[in-house]
Amino acid sequence: MIAIVLLTFFLSMTVNAQQATTKAWEVPAKYKTMKASVNLKDAGVIAIGKELWAKHCKSCHGSKGLGDGPKAATLKTHPGDFSSATFQKQTDGDIYYKAIIGRDEMPNYEKKIPSESDRWSLVAFMRTLKK
Repeated sequence: MIAIVLLTFFLSMTVNAQQATTKAWEVPAKYKTMKASVNLKDAGVIAIGKELWAKHCKSCHGSKGLGDGPKAATLKTHPGDFSSATFQKQTDGDIYYKAIIGRDEMPNYEKKIPSESDRWSLVAFMRTLKK
Protein backbone atom coordinates (compact mmCIF):
# COMPACT_ATOMS: atom_id res chain seq x y z
CA MET A 1 0.00 0.00 0.00
CA ILE A 2 2.79 2.44 0.92
CA ALA A 3 4.57 1.57 -2.33
CA ILE A 4 1.47 2.53 -4.33
CA VAL A 5 1.13 5.83 -2.47
CA LEU A 6 4.82 6.64 -3.04
CA LEU A 7 4.64 5.68 -6.71
CA THR A 8 1.57 7.88 -7.21
CA PHE A 9 3.31 10.77 -5.45
CA PHE A 10 6.46 10.49 -7.56
CA LEU A 11 4.49 10.19 -10.81
CA SER A 12 2.47 13.31 -9.97
CA MET A 13 5.69 15.19 -9.15
CA THR A 14 7.18 14.13 -12.51
CA VAL A 15 4.10 15.39 -14.39
CA ASN A 16 4.17 18.69 -12.46
CA ALA A 17 7.90 19.13 -13.10
CA GLN A 18 7.40 18.50 -16.81
CA GLN A 19 4.49 20.92 -16.93
CA ALA A 20 6.43 23.66 -15.15
CA THR A 21 8.64 24.39 -18.16
CA THR A 22 6.73 26.60 -20.56
CA LYS A 23 8.18 29.07 -23.00
CA ALA A 24 6.86 32.60 -23.35
CA TRP A 25 4.19 33.22 -25.97
CA GLU A 26 5.20 35.40 -28.89
CA VAL A 27 2.05 37.31 -29.83
CA PRO A 28 2.26 39.18 -33.16
CA ALA A 29 1.85 42.96 -32.90
CA LYS A 30 -1.36 42.96 -34.97
CA TYR A 31 -3.04 40.81 -32.31
CA LYS A 32 -1.66 42.71 -29.30
CA THR A 33 -3.53 45.83 -30.38
CA MET A 34 -6.69 44.09 -31.63
CA LYS A 35 -9.96 45.49 -30.34
CA ALA A 36 -13.00 43.38 -29.61
CA SER A 37 -15.88 43.42 -32.08
CA VAL A 38 -18.35 42.98 -29.19
CA ASN A 39 -18.89 44.58 -25.79
CA LEU A 40 -16.78 42.37 -23.51
CA LYS A 41 -18.80 43.46 -20.45
CA ASP A 42 -22.21 42.59 -21.92
CA ALA A 43 -23.91 39.78 -19.94
CA GLY A 44 -25.24 38.15 -23.12
CA VAL A 45 -21.79 38.12 -24.71
CA ILE A 46 -20.28 36.63 -21.53
CA ALA A 47 -23.01 33.95 -21.47
CA ILE A 48 -22.13 32.89 -25.02
CA GLY A 49 -18.46 32.78 -24.01
CA LYS A 50 -19.31 30.61 -21.01
CA GLU A 51 -21.07 28.09 -23.27
CA LEU A 52 -18.07 28.01 -25.62
CA TRP A 53 -15.76 27.58 -22.61
CA ALA A 54 -17.75 24.57 -21.40
CA LYS A 55 -17.61 23.00 -24.86
CA HIS A 56 -14.01 23.72 -25.88
CA CYS A 57 -11.89 24.78 -22.90
CA LYS A 58 -13.10 23.37 -19.60
CA SER A 59 -11.62 19.89 -20.12
CA CYS A 60 -8.05 21.24 -19.90
CA HIS A 61 -8.41 24.63 -18.23
CA GLY A 62 -11.05 23.69 -15.63
CA SER A 63 -14.36 25.37 -14.84
CA LYS A 64 -12.68 28.36 -13.18
CA GLY A 65 -9.66 28.63 -15.51
CA LEU A 66 -7.18 27.35 -12.95
CA GLY A 67 -5.62 24.83 -15.36
CA ASP A 68 -7.08 21.93 -13.42
CA GLY A 69 -9.43 20.32 -15.92
CA PRO A 70 -9.58 16.51 -16.19
CA LYS A 71 -7.21 16.47 -19.21
CA ALA A 72 -4.66 18.88 -17.68
CA ALA A 73 -2.51 16.16 -16.10
CA THR A 74 -2.00 14.52 -19.49
CA LEU A 75 -0.46 17.65 -21.01
CA LYS A 76 3.27 18.33 -21.28
CA THR A 77 2.78 21.95 -20.21
CA HIS A 78 0.48 23.38 -17.57
CA PRO A 79 -2.58 24.99 -19.18
CA GLY A 80 -2.17 28.14 -17.06
CA ASP A 81 -4.10 29.96 -14.38
CA PHE A 82 -6.41 32.43 -16.08
CA SER A 83 -7.53 33.88 -12.77
CA SER A 84 -4.04 35.21 -12.06
CA ALA A 85 -3.20 38.90 -12.22
CA THR A 86 -0.46 38.08 -14.75
CA PHE A 87 -2.97 36.53 -17.13
CA GLN A 88 -5.57 39.24 -16.62
CA LYS A 89 -2.99 42.01 -17.31
CA GLN A 90 -2.69 40.89 -20.92
CA THR A 91 -4.37 42.81 -23.70
CA ASP A 92 -7.64 41.47 -25.10
CA GLY A 93 -5.75 40.77 -28.33
CA ASP A 94 -3.12 38.71 -26.48
CA ILE A 95 -5.84 36.53 -24.99
CA TYR A 96 -7.66 36.26 -28.32
CA TYR A 97 -4.48 35.12 -30.07
CA LYS A 98 -3.60 32.52 -27.46
CA ALA A 99 -7.15 31.16 -27.19
CA ILE A 100 -7.97 31.09 -30.90
CA ILE A 101 -4.67 30.72 -32.78
CA GLY A 102 -2.98 28.55 -30.15
CA ARG A 103 0.43 26.83 -30.27
CA ASP A 104 1.98 23.52 -29.30
CA GLU A 105 -0.61 21.60 -27.23
CA MET A 106 -3.07 24.50 -27.35
CA PRO A 107 -5.04 23.74 -30.53
CA ASN A 108 -6.12 26.26 -33.13
CA TYR A 109 -9.83 27.10 -32.84
CA GLU A 110 -10.35 29.15 -36.00
CA LYS A 111 -12.41 26.36 -37.61
CA LYS A 112 -14.12 25.16 -34.42
CA ILE A 113 -15.18 28.72 -33.52
CA PRO A 114 -15.58 30.41 -36.94
CA SER A 115 -17.65 33.36 -35.73
CA GLU A 116 -15.56 36.41 -34.84
CA SER A 117 -18.15 37.55 -32.30
CA ASP A 118 -18.12 34.10 -30.65
CA ARG A 119 -14.33 34.24 -30.40
CA TRP A 120 -14.55 37.57 -28.63
CA SER A 121 -17.33 36.20 -26.42
CA LEU A 122 -14.87 33.58 -25.24
CA VAL A 123 -12.38 36.34 -24.39
CA ALA A 124 -15.16 38.14 -22.52
CA PHE A 125 -15.83 35.05 -20.42
CA MET A 126 -12.10 34.55 -19.76
CA ARG A 127 -12.03 38.09 -18.37
CA THR A 128 -14.51 36.98 -15.67
CA LEU A 129 -12.12 34.33 -14.33
CA LYS A 130 -10.49 36.67 -11.79
CA LYS A 131 -9.53 35.69 -8.26
